[in-house]
Amino acid sequence: MSQTPRLRARAEIDLAALRANVRALRARAPRAALMAVVKSDAYGHGMVPCARAALEAGATWLGTATPHEALALRAAGIQGRVMCWLWTPGDPWREGIEADLDMSVSGLWALREVTAAAREAGRPARIQLKADTGLGRNGCLPADWPELVAAALAAEAAGTVKVTGLWSHLACADEPGHPSIAAQLDVFRELVAYAEKAGIEPEVRHIANSPATLTIPEAHFDLVRTGIAMYGISPSPELGTPADFGLRPVMTLAASVALVKQVPAGHGVSYGHQYVTADETTLGLIPLGYADGVPRHASGRGPVLVGGAWRRVAGRVAMDQFVVDLGRERVEEGAEALLFGPGDRGEPTAEDWAEAADTIAYEIVTRIGTRVPRVYLNEDNEDNEFSDGRGAAR
Repeated sequence: MSQTPRLRARAEIDLAALRANVRALRARAPRAALMAVVKSDAYGHGMVPCARAALEAGATWLGTATPHEALALRAAGIQGRVMCWLWTPGDPWREGIEADLDMSVSGLWALREVTAAAREAGRPARIQLKADTGLGRNGCLPADWPELVAAALAAEAAGTVKVTGLWSHLACADEPGHPSIAAQLDVFRELVAYAEKAGIEPEVRHIANSPATLTIPEAHFDLVRTGIAMYGISPSPELGTPADFGLRPVMTLAASVALVKQVPAGHGVSYGHQYVTADETTLGLIPLGYADGVPRHASGRGPVLVGGAWRRVAGRVAMDQFVVDLGRERVEEGAEALLFGPGDRGEPTAEDWAEAADTIAYEIVTRIGTRVPRVYLNEDNEDNEFSDGRGAAR
């Protein structure tokens, strides 16, 4: 009887936790539909398995940044409403139309391209008009909104588009009480009212991201877009911990200790010898590095649970590996090293790594590379509670 080979490293993705998170987020916005945002390979968790799990838990929309991500969902056989919003000139508009995507339009150039593609496809495109209400990123400025609305209405009359939504994005929803929140909501309401008075009949109006879903009920409108919170990570430590919102981290990053050795006092560790042993000690080699997404900025600070205790990265994180100082602890090769997870076993969390690397937890999970296999737990939708079941590596 063959045994499953031990993995060098793995990212365990608990789909039961993801489903529970989706249900908790739906409860936060009970009068709105929920879009599960699965861009950037579901924030590093695996786009297709996470999309399916989110739909099983009651999400009615999926969201991606690029059209290529959205088309990959369709290629995987995923049906239902899929919206994508980061388009550039020459992108596959016709393919998006033929795949029944909802496509965001922020300016006249995009409307021209999508209407041309609709004529080629012989069917109308579903589009959503995005307003820049103050984020200063993508979206149509208020001064240009009347022109975009008029052009969209003309395209609807010509049968080349159907405007299915009006939407925007908040700049500071993760900063409670920030004055821009109320200001953006006021602008959004004004622009929506203008478009509807002009004749636009949207199916959905939406502006709420994860932090707004959790803490700003007046921002929920018809649809909320939940990204990072769906994966069990708080959008901001100032808002609360995942547990405060009934959420559970979905990803656990682990590795097998590759080598254990005793070294004398004064022994340099890793490039540049930024760490030198103070006494005779034991070093453990962890076979993950910045090529796998472990941030080099966390050199000397990143926490790891090995041998029942927290260790810190000793010296610099290298491309494929880093070292921890185990002190007098004897750990065997093959022992488990937990970089982050829900914290149930005393392991660090993604937020702990974010603090060590002076970044945000979004980046910690999203940057975990494809060299780290994803192992999906609880793929069957029969979960009433979290389990320690093991799934298959992908």
